[in-house]
Amino acid sequence: MKGKPGVRHSFMIKDILRSRKLLLLVVAAGMVLFYVCLSARSVPAALTVTRKSTTFVAKRPAEPCQSNHDAGFLTAIASKLVDASGCRVYLTGVNWFGFETSSFAPHGLGVRNWQAMLKQMAQLGFNTLRLPFSDQLFDPSSVPQGINYRLNPDLRGLHGLALMDKIIEGARKAGLRVILDHHDASADERSAFWYDAAYPQSRWIDDWVMLARHYRGNDTVIGADLDNEPHYPATWGDDNPYTDWRLAAEQAGDAILAVNRDWLIIVQGIDLYQGDSYWWGGNLEGAAKHPVVLSIRDKLVYSAHDYGPSVYDEQWFKVSSPAVLTQTLPALWDRHWGYLQKDGIAPLFVGEFGGPSMGGDLEGVWQRTLISYLHTQGISYAYWAWNADSGDTGGILQSDWKTVNQGKMSALSAYQWPLLGQP
Repeated sequence: MKGKPGVRHSFMIKDILRSRKLLLLVVAAGMVLFYVCLSARSVPAALTVTRKSTTFVAKRPAEPCQSNHDAGFLTAIASKLVDASGCRVYLTGVNWFGFETSSFAPHGLGVRNWQAMLKQMAQLGFNTLRLPFSDQLFDPSSVPQGINYRLNPDLRGLHGLALMDKIIEGARKAGLRVILDHHDASADERSAFWYDAAYPQSRWIDDWVMLARHYRGNDTVIGADLDNEPHYPATWGDDNPYTDWRLAAEQAGDAILAVNRDWLIIVQGIDLYQGDSYWWGGNLEGAAKHPVVLSIRDKLVYSAHDYGPSVYDEQWFKVSSPAVLTQTLPALWDRHWGYLQKDGIAPLFVGEFGGPSMGGDLEGVWQRTLISYLHTQGISYAYWAWNADSGDTGGILQSDWKTVNQGKMSALSAYQWPLLGQP
């Protein structure tokens, strides 16, 4: 039966009105539930919900994690480093050298207490300590020199791995994370390769496996910088078992990850690739065609070193005025290593850069331009160096090993990140 058209029309209007009321009730209930859920999750201050009439716009937080979360070990996701809670972090650290030298101990311990220096690093805003060492450090005959045991009584009798343990434990108490850096095979001798006549490739890998196993589970130590500044005749991607640094890095990295799945594997560049010469360890052009492939893909971090004219007056510093560098240097960095981060290939860690000047000269403009570039691109770094005795760059500490170079800290403070796991 068709019924009367007028009557049927009035029923349809009532039905529609009832449906709309029901829909409004459902929407209102959903909005209440949304706010209850947000409150229960303790929304970070960075996440704000702005009311515009009946439209709610959620502003995505730049860093979504709150303080006091579990930082733990780090993972590489595309070009980002994230901690155990999934929060993005940036390593803004400093190098403290000496373990790689014939002193077999971090320098400065003749005039300062070791714990006081680590505490000072954290107070100045660094969150990471890059700690160079040599294979020779672990030989029983390698006895530390230059330590004032009156100032450092708790270091007496310690050497090699035991002394490294002590420094790392102090770093933990100060809130610093540690990256171990294989700086040399033999103390005070910079080989072009990751090995030399006294310490072959097998010893290099064995020492890394020993360290990875020894510090397994200790989240103060977060990564292995496999070798410092390989350079010519080191190659990249030609599969020569004696010279191919990319191949060697894969072998050592996989050996480490087999016993310690938590560490970041940090791989520097070389200097000469297909005729293009750059800083030792700073040329990563080859990674585009021949990437490092590890057994655990999200542990790879590439690393470059970059220096100014105080180390060597490279051709790109020959400009009409220092100000020109602010325009020319970013493209140079993009080509040699920055593209890896910018293109989302892998995170970058500039493990060394530094120089004596932060002024308006070539050195100062280079340093300040690089800091700005690292900040803009979100690239982690470790400054060279903490030490007052770094001859061609100077250090954060001045010659008394106590006074801070305020010019350097003023520039670096523009790009520092809190202690991992802290606000």
